[in-house]
Amino acid sequence: MAVDWIGFCYAAALALGGFMGYKRKGSVMSLMAGLVFGGLSAYGAFNVSRDPSDIKVSLLASGVLSVVMGMRYKKSGKLMPAGIMSGLSLLMVFRLLLLTVM
Repeated sequence: MAVDWIGFCYAAALALGGFMGYKRKGSVMSLMAGLVFGGLSAYGAFNVSRDPSDIKVSLLASGVLSVVMGMRYKKSGKLMPAGIMSGLSLLMVFRLLLLTVM
């Protein structure tokens, strides 16, 4: 049973990003979204650690974030935070889909 370190690091990045959005701009919405999606991603990483084929929660969280943050990036054109988070989320989606193939 291997620990999904990449998934846990992704979850930590989401939570930290939400906290930084709150700290710098006072955005409670960023804090809430970071904590909710970070928690979902951590739970998904825990599930993947127990059973590598159980990717549903992780795939849902990273898929939703890649779409939402991708739309925000397209609208604003700002690389930070929308572009980075959409890119990381898209990489997570690809990684999770590769886990099911292997």
